[in-house]
Amino acid sequence: MASTVTTEPSKDAPASSRPGYGQLLRTRGAWTFLLPGFAARQPFAMLTLSIVLLVQHTTGSYGAAGAVAAVTGVAMALFAPYSGRLADRHGQRAVLIPGVLLHTLSGLTLTTLALTGAPLWALFVAAVPTGASVPQVGPMVRARWGVKLQGSPLMTTAAAFESVTDELTFVVGPLLATALCTAVDPAAGLITEASLTLLGGLLFAAQKSTQPSVTLAGHARVEHTSALRIPGVRVLIVAFLGIGAVFGGMQVSLAAFSESIGEPGLNGVLYGTFAAGNMISGIVCGAIAWKVAPQRRLLVGYAALALTASGLWAAHSVLVLAGLGLLVGMCIAPALITGYTLVEGLVPAGARTEAFTWLTGAVALGQAAAVTVAGQLEDRFWGGAGFLVPMGGTLLALATLVALRSRLETRSGSRTVARGVGHRVPVAVD
Repeated sequence: MASTVTTEPSKDAPASSRPGYGQLLRTRGAWTFLLPGFAARQPFAMLTLSIVLLVQHTTGSYGAAGAVAAVTGVAMALFAPYSGRLADRHGQRAVLIPGVLLHTLSGLTLTTLALTGAPLWALFVAAVPTGASVPQVGPMVRARWGVKLQGSPLMTTAAAFESVTDELTFVVGPLLATALCTAVDPAAGLITEASLTLLGGLLFAAQKSTQPSVTLAGHARVEHTSALRIPGVRVLIVAFLGIGAVFGGMQVSLAAFSESIGEPGLNGVLYGTFAAGNMISGIVCGAIAWKVAPQRRLLVGYAALALTASGLWAAHSVLVLAGLGLLVGMCIAPALITGYTLVEGLVPAGARTEAFTWLTGAVALGQAAAVTVAGQLEDRFWGGAGFLVPMGGTLLALATLVALRSRLETRSGSRTVARGVGHRVPVAVD
């Protein structure tokens, strides 16, 4: 049911009775961080595949390549929240500039070590700072939307827009990395990733006018508040770990299925169908003026995700698997979007970047674990056993959501914005 909260409408968002993408993109100053933000987050989608293709070329082992890539992913998942916390305390620019410099240097060092035949342990060592320094541009963009749209129903639309942008990034990035590594040079993908991170990250950092104000966070007495201390954030982390399990399980199991039927080229088609479902539902989700509370939407959407993911292991034909993959993808976007939307009501403004990085890191960590477990299941049991990982991950996360759903309730006071004396009007929110 819809509810109303007394708040001051955002000065930057145009007034309208129905939120939509057109209205969102007309928000004053949005394009100054959207375009640099897209450029800066694009390299992230190239990183894992670029490492796999380079290390496999230099070592001849997919196992070694996957292990180095996994170390990078785990390092990113573990260090991303601390990067977000520093950004909330000291400003995004102060974290981005040294971060992109370190990431560029680490990525080029990893490339050099791989090309010179360095031992595997040296690649592992270089992979740690490469992953730990990945710029958290996506969460930073979401935090900027939070400042622009404080108390506006456009927040759900912004969350949907960012979800679609992320999905587009992960469609373009792997294709670009593959083309560079196969048609130019095995090292071209990682070199390009490092270069784009440096250029895009510095350009995004230069947009100082739209970054969240550190001074505002200090006045609100939340400058030193950790997002992880908020129970609702911990519940959302579990939910996003389950979503990461879907991504990782699908990547390995679809590749194994395609190989088992003698059609390895179908892997791209099947995963593309899965990604297309995610993008389509994300676009639709952002275009709807929701009247149902986000907590209820998350429970219903996650139940649908767990249900569809539970049928993957039983699919034995390309058409059935493609259809189920499409449905699974269509269930992921609403869960992601609603989770990010809940952050606005659960987390004080001075800790939101950290909260977003916890969720992003949870997806990466769930994906890294799922890739490992699904690969072992595919090797040791029947073909398609890896699909048990998305089922198990989402069912466990759903049980947690149901048991701890009260932790996701937002307090009415958390949505009240006080910026001095002024006229306040009721604004409809989820």
